[in-house]
Amino acid sequence: MEERLEAVPGIEEGGRLHVRGPNVMAGYLRAENPGVLEPPQEGWHDTGDIVVIDKEGFITIKGRAKRFAKIGGEMVSLTAAEQALADLWPQDPIAVLAMPDARKGERLVLVTTRKDAARADAIAHLRDKRAPDLMSPAEIVVLDAMPVLGSGKTDYVGLNKLIREKVEQAA
Repeated sequence: MEERLEAVPGIEEGGRLHVRGPNVMAGYLRAENPGVLEPPQEGWHDTGDIVVIDKEGFITIKGRAKRFAKIGGEMVSLTAAEQALADLWPQDPIAVLAMPDARKGERLVLVTTRKDAARADAIAHLRDKRAPDLMSPAEIVVLDAMPVLGSGKTDYVGLNKLIREKVEQAA
């Protein structure tokens, strides 16, 4: 197995993991090209994981490329923002999403079921934890229920679609 890291702007340590070797599948079938097997470019498979590889070769996954936002050229882990905010309202589910922003590229939206959720509370909580200002949500969206998968985990695909529709309606 071979690995390589692709630099990601705004990520100072680690990068996007690509792997190549006999255990990498032959390719993908894509809806836009039915019946055609598309092999990975030069055999390299993009895992979509942002990782750090230490001196001994151990890999630590820091997050998924899709779970990062690019705000003003800086990469922000949505998972890290969720973890920093998790104990703000521990009895209420939260999720942090990236939404398009005309000025900064993307902005963070905190989604929760907490009826009295206030952006000022989230910002103060993050400051108390000494989290980077870039983790502060630009807005909060309150839902009656957080969409979940059969496993009980947050349905990020469904949630992204729902929030994008709400944001577009509000604009």
